[in-house]
Amino acid sequence: MSDGYSYTLTRTLDAPTAAVYRAWTTPDAYARWAYAAPGSVRVDVRPGGAWKATMITPDGTEVPLTGSYLEVDENRLLVVGMDVPGRAEPSVMVVELDGDGPKTRIELRQTCDTVEERDMAEQSSTMLLDSLTRFLAEGPTV
Repeated sequence: MSDGYSYTLTRTLDAPTAAVYRAWTTPDAYARWAYAAPGSVRVDVRPGGAWKATMITPDGTEVPLTGSYLEVDENRLLVVGMDVPGRAEPSVMVVELDGDGPKTRIELRQTCDTVEERDMAEQSSTMLLDSLTRFLAEGPTV
């Protein structure tokens, strides 16, 4: 892994860790906040388990994504590998959760190969956290 270009994003979410973890690991919930096409999300949340989703960009383009879970510690840690076309090694995102009663501190970390890749990933992750914050604020839906 290269030293590369890293970013870290931290938020305090108004939801307990179990709810935040479920939002990341339940296909229907994930699709609702992570800009994924309904029905496109498949997850096998365990080390080595695969995931896939079709993301929809703001202009309506569908982007299929695949990867695997490198580490899983329920309600605490997800280390997610994302397949990158033309690269042998996956891009790795670390999602760390730290609960404090009804609130959860979430930290996203990622290291990229170039400044441009880092800036794009950081922008995407910021949008994801904004959307996750809204999703959790709306509360559970049936």
